[in-house]
Order: sequence, then structure tokens, then C-alpha cells
Amino acid sequence: MNRILPAAFAATLLAFPLTVCAADAPQREPYGIALEGFAYPYPVHLLPVVNDGEQLSMAYMDVAPAQPNGRTVVLLHGRNFPSSYWADVIKMLSEAGYRVVVPDQIGFGKSSKPTGELHFDNLARNTVALLDNLKIDKVDIVAHSLGGMLGVRIARAYPDRVAHLVLTAPIGLEDYRLYVPPTPTEKMIETEDKLTADGYRKQLQTNYAIKLPPEAITPFIDARFNIKGSPDYPRWLRAFVSSGQMIYREPVAHEIPLITEPTLFIMGADDHNAPGRPNAPEALRAKMGQNAELAKAFAAKMPNARAEIVPDTGHLVFLEAPERYKELVLGFLGR
Repeated sequence: MNRILPAAFAATLLAFPLTVCAADAPQREPYGIALEGFAYPYPVHLLPVVNDGEQLSMAYMDVAPAQPNGRTVVLLHGRNFPSSYWADVIKMLSEAGYRVVVPDQIGFGKSSKPTGELHFDNLARNTVALLDNLKIDKVDIVAHSLGGMLGVRIARAYPDRVAHLVLTAPIGLEDYRLYVPPTPTEKMIETEDKLTADGYRKQLQTNYAIKLPPEAITPFIDARFNIKGSPDYPRWLRAFVSSGQMIYREPVAHEIPLITEPTLFIMGADDHNAPGRPNAPEALRAKMGQNAELAKAFAAKMPNARAEIVPDTGHLVFLEAPERYKELVLGFLGR
């Protein structure tokens, strides 16, 4: 019996992959819905904002370079990732002299989870309010995935605040309403709530064609599934589903050709991510997610844009091909 108990305990530990944050490992207490207990690479600050009458807090990192070049980059995260995943990109930009501002948008990461719906216009206003609070007039935007949709909206609504726009594996290059029928929010909540950690790992690997070792994906799994033990988990889940509805209901594909700021698309050649594809009629699914080709087509229509396709990479191109990503981003921002 004494031999069985330690073996069972070890098996239990293995069922819960450890994150890179050693402080979380011993007791595995649930994270709060503002990712309390999940470490970020730099100090996190909070900015009070009001969205649709609701008092909220927007979390952000503000990283100063050792040798400033006088410019600031804002990093915009994707839907399934806390902004901590930008750690290597923050270091890269900071070493090149850039001040780096890294917000968690409302509804994500360490920011408040609202009771109301999410909207790109609100997220754009919040981001500009953050820049105003930090007394930053103009920035370069480097965005990923859902952050690419937000970057487009900011560039269109506040063109005088954006010097360069880097869209890294952006979603929203097509209007998903043309393929996918609308899905009720309650149905989406039910589906997401049934998803397991293993199922989510497979979903990330399949949808995003990630070329990373399994342990590199584990923090993303933990950041989502260790929240389930929080009593506020239902509010987190509703906010997460609201972000999916925002992607569907508020397309930006029709705005992309109107962007006049210098724009660089950096696309993983194997990234065919298309939100909602499983709900589309089977005959239409193959037409969705041709992201590299869509980026090239958009760049050809825009006055000051180009698309770079990185071979053998998926949706997390800046983690999968960091040296090529560094070369492309620093070369573009240095123009």
C-alpha cells in the first residue's frame, strides 16, 4: 500500500503539465480570471477604463530600453494567448532601442473580464487611451492573430497615431460570415466548456499548424484551463466566447485595402487558421484559411504594403522562426 500511494501521486502530477512559472508548481492553485498566479515577464500595470458604462482595468507592460531610439512599439496579442507570449519579441525590440508597450486587451489575460459584449471599437479606444495616459503620440504596431484585426481597426480609426503596422499571421483576412452561419452565444459557451485540456492542445496544433515542441505549448494550455478552478470561471468563459462573436460579427477584411500606413504582413506558409471553419458547410471549408495568398492579394491592392511568407511555419511564426521574424520586423521598422 505504501508503494501504491506515491505512484498514484506521481501519476496525478503528470496529468497536470507544469508551466514555466515555478511559483505555480507546488500546489497548483487555480489562477484567477485575471490570471492571478500566472507570471508575466515584466511588471504589470493597470489603467482604469470605462466600456459601455462598466468600470474596468486594462493591464499592460511598459518596457524601457537601455539605449532608447525615441520610438515606441505596441504589441497586440491574439485571442488564445496572454500577452506574456511576446517575451522574446519584447526583448528583441528593447535591445534595438524601442520602448515596448504590451497591453492585455479588456476580456483577455490580466485585464478585466466585462459583463457586456466585446467590440473592436472599444478595444481600439482603450489602446489609444493607454497611449494618451503614457503621453505617447505615435507608435509602431506589431500585432498577431486577433490582434491583427484590432491593429487594422486602430490604423483606420487613428491613422495619425500609427507609423508602421506589422500584421503577424493575422486573422480577419476574410469575412467569415460569408462561409459560417451564426452560432448562438449559449451554444458556443456549452461547446467551449466541454473542451478538455488535451482537446485544446490538439485544437491548437491542428488549427495553428504549430511547429513547436509540446512543452512550449503547455503554458497556453495552463493559462486557459487552470482558470476553471476559479469561482469566476463562468464570467471568464462568457468573455472568451464574446471575443469569438466579435471576430465573426465585426469583420475588418473590407477595411484592409484602405490602410495607407506602411504595412508588412508576415505569414506562416502552413497557417490556414480560419475561425469557425468546423461550422461551415463542408463544401465551403476548403476555401477558408488561404491566409498567405490572401495577404499577398491585399498587399498588392494597398499603397504601401508587402507580404512575406515564412516557409515551414504555422500561426505562431514569431516563436517558430524567431531569427527570420527579427530580420523582417527590425528591417521594416527601420525604413
